[in-house]
Amino acid sequence: MQKKLALKATLDKAYSEFHSADFIHDDPIQIPHRFTEKRDIEIMAFLASILAWGQRKTIINSCNKLLKLFENKPYDFISSHSDEDLKKLIGFKHRTFNDTDLLYFVSFLKFHYNGAQSLEDAFTMKFKTNEEHVGPALISFHNYFTSLDFFPSRTRKHIATPERKSACKRLNMFLRWMVRTDSEGVDFGLWKQIKPCQLLCPLDVHVENQARKLGLIRRKQRDFQTVVELTRALKEFDPEDPVKYDFALFGLGIAEKIR
Repeated sequence: MQKKLALKATLDKAYSEFHSADFIHDDPIQIPHRFTEKRDIEIMAFLASILAWGQRKTIINSCNKLLKLFENKPYDFISSHSDEDLKKLIGFKHRTFNDTDLLYFVSFLKFHYNGAQSLEDAFTMKFKTNEEHVGPALISFHNYFTSLDFFPSRTRKHIATPERKSACKRLNMFLRWMVRTDSEGVDFGLWKQIKPCQLLCPLDVHVENQARKLGLIRRKQRDFQTVVELTRALKEFDPEDPVKYDFALFGLGIAEKIR
């Protein structure tokens, strides 16, 4: 019991230290924070999360290029682009994400918004309110996203799914941004059909390393079940908002790297 209380104290202290509005400035979450209209926020949060691998500075630069292509009006571009507008996207590249992928993402988003007011519906169409976590939402979203007739097979790698045992780091991060509400205004809290207690902790290398050092993970793999294991452990410290400790573990990892 003493060990658990000491660990909670460590995590709570780190959360207080690293969870602040200052976090926004150096993180890809700054991209959707430039907007006030819900669909603009959703679109750029989704795309920024998909591009979020590699150095944060490089991710932000790629997002800035994308915004320039959208003329800083993401929803307007998605909903009313012409074929000539699409030609401007040719040549975009971020690591293994290329223009073929981008063109499909734009087409999918247009298809979705033609029948829905929010991207939330794409994740919750088969999601039950009593689910333990968002795993089923990630599976149904993957199936929906890949369902259009002209889906290019190479794009599948950019949308993870628990069915392939993926940790789904980027999508879990996106859901954290959209669902979780916090006092510092880092996460947006725009979506209400998923509860914060159903979120799963994004498992990047910093979070994983710190979680293992603190004994929060015992599995050797970095896969979906490890994410569930970590989130269940974090629920012991805050059952209603377990993924708030993403800030604590990530911040501790970055601080250690700097040292």
